[in-house]
Amino acid sequence: MAKAQTNFTCSACAAVTTKWSGRCDNCGDWNTIVEEKPLSKSGPSKKTLGGMRGKKVLLSDLSTKEAPPPRTQCGMVELDRVLGGGLVPASAILVGGDPGIGKSTLMLQAAAKFAQAGLKTIYVSGEESSAQVRMRAQRLGLGDAPVKLAAETNLRDILTTLEAEEPDLVVIDSIQTMWADNVESAPGSVSQVRAAAHEIVTFAKSRNVAVIIVGHVTKDGQLAGPRVVEHMVDTVLYFEGERGHHFRLLRAVKNRFGPAQEIGVFEMTGDGLCEVTNPSALFLSERDKPTAGSVVFAGIEGTRPVLVEFQALVAPSPNAQARRTVVGWDGGRLSMILAVLESRCGIPFAGLDVYLNVAGGMKVTEPAADLAVAAALLSAREDTAIPKDCVVFGELSLSGGLRPVNQTENRLKEAQKLGFSSAIAPSRSKAGDGTGMQIRYMDDLVGFVGDVFGAG
Repeated sequence: MAKAQTNFTCSACAAVTTKWSGRCDNCGDWNTIVEEKPLSKSGPSKKTLGGMRGKKVLLSDLSTKEAPPPRTQCGMVELDRVLGGGLVPASAILVGGDPGIGKSTLMLQAAAKFAQAGLKTIYVSGEESSAQVRMRAQRLGLGDAPVKLAAETNLRDILTTLEAEEPDLVVIDSIQTMWADNVESAPGSVSQVRAAAHEIVTFAKSRNVAVIIVGHVTKDGQLAGPRVVEHMVDTVLYFEGERGHHFRLLRAVKNRFGPAQEIGVFEMTGDGLCEVTNPSALFLSERDKPTAGSVVFAGIEGTRPVLVEFQALVAPSPNAQARRTVVGWDGGRLSMILAVLESRCGIPFAGLDVYLNVAGGMKVTEPAADLAVAAALLSAREDTAIPKDCVVFGELSLSGGLRPVNQTENRLKEAQKLGFSSAIAPSRSKAGDGTGMQIRYMDDLVGFVGDVFGAG
């Protein structure tokens, strides 16, 4: 085995040499050269750190106080909310969404707003030419925005341009079209996406430049490419929506500078994406009279309360195997609620097709919707409508009990603001005194079925 090389380091200026001398050639001090032990003594020489030593890292304790990072708001309230209060310098943001959902439109509007707010902004498009981006900007009324455009996919040329321009914000559309000449694979491959994302994020951190990266998604709705890209960036946003609906949701899945699961609601119009300041009213706009199988759920998305409508349909099944179709909610949780209704309440759904839908294309993930789903299923099965002015929420356990949920007071205040006067909630819920609503507290699902539907 080859003998490990011995290095000598100056204790005054940290200069490294391969031999000892009485005077440091770098700083000129005498008797400051000391022998350093190798960092690693075992393993292959090409796989270990060897004797080369690095710089000492500055350490701090947990009591060190730092000022919060400065933020720049673009004026789009929904986007600023999802970002956690504004754009943080040197932050890396990844935005994903289905093709044609409006990612490029949103990013162009955001770039124009940030540029008008005083940030030097560069929009780099790898999928469209500068003329196409310019035509979209003119259609959106953003032709006068001080945004610089570039149509390029060579990562080396892009980084060289950004280094010379020194911008405050860079938008990359999209990461799957970028390619690095030191990686021998096609653009969009796992190696290229990983390498391009690493170079862009490293540039953003070292040059104090905020960067927004647009990414494609797979058939499952996940960001295409390696999952390591999501770990490289500070914020991961998903742009969601259905083609048949005119509104879009911008959801924060990961955010190092703000709350996760925060949502911003936009409406797709001929003039681009417009903000929706009251999404609850939008999701409930078509609810005009009580209908069997329709229940309003008071939910929480991130930090804001949102009211959505659950729609259920229960019909005799012509097939031997009954269907269970869910849109906008977890299918496994629906099976659990059906099992609890049959086991704890004696209400069978065998031989019945069950269809559950969240109105407006909204996706609900919190367990607080269990009671609203159970109410919608029972309402559809018994053909009995829940009162129009009533909201329902609560988490259901396998024993049939109802568990309280968080932010009950905020849910009730949002419902009251939209004209609802009553609510059904689990017992031990902290509703507060300022809601002004009539609340019916339930201990378990059996009591809920007997009280609301007259059976148990």
